[in-house]
Amino acid sequence: MMLLLLIIGIFVGFFIQTIIGFAGALIALPFLLFVMPLPSAIAYLSIFYLISTPYYVYKERHNIDKQLLMRLAISSLIGVVAGIILLVYAKPIILKKALGVFIILFVLNSLRPKGDLQLGAKMKYLFGFLGGFFSGVFSTGGPLYVMIVKNATPDVRTFRATMFGVLGLVTLIRIPALAIGGILTLNQLYNSLFVIPFFILAIFLGKKVYMKLNENVLKKVILGLLCLSGIMLIF
Repeated sequence: MMLLLLIIGIFVGFFIQTIIGFAGALIALPFLLFVMPLPSAIAYLSIFYLISTPYYVYKERHNIDKQLLMRLAISSLIGVVAGIILLVYAKPIILKKALGVFIILFVLNSLRPKGDLQLGAKMKYLFGFLGGFFSGVFSTGGPLYVMIVKNATPDVRTFRATMFGVLGLVTLIRIPALAIGGILTLNQLYNSLFVIPFFILAIFLGKKVYMKLNENVLKKVILGLLCLSGIMLIF
């Protein structure tokens, strides 16, 4: 049952991740939490984010907003380390619910006419820290990065590519921190080998679907998944 739900969660999560550039962990996490504790679920997700990062970044390298990526690097590093420390030593469930409420409020604001949130340089650093922090604790920092990247990029193509870059950067920080904290184990790496064929299929099918969707549809999907993720985090 553990392996079956791991396969389903990773397949569905990375199928969505490939289409829109984020939400892989938000979609996969509920499946994984049925059969394993939160730290183990974060470790499995981190393994597959690490595997997918070189592919995503290589394919979309020309569309990534590299200046924005560099601005988020330092604050994200600090946030990830802080989040993993909390994951190792505490049970931060109330923060998960608070993040869910915040995400839903952001979606409601985005639905208003001219509702895009304008973030100054200092706020981008703050959101970068929070994105890294929640990526470390729950592997769900993507929506916070969406709030930054969505408002700093001119189109969906650049948004999607930059999200791949940001989440790849966070993963590279998170993997060694999880290993040092004793959360990432050799047994998890072994179990992941059985999931890789389904993971590759998810990326292949996700790429096919992405090529058939237009920008307006993708924007609606992004907001819809943000709202869904907020609700899932609350409950």
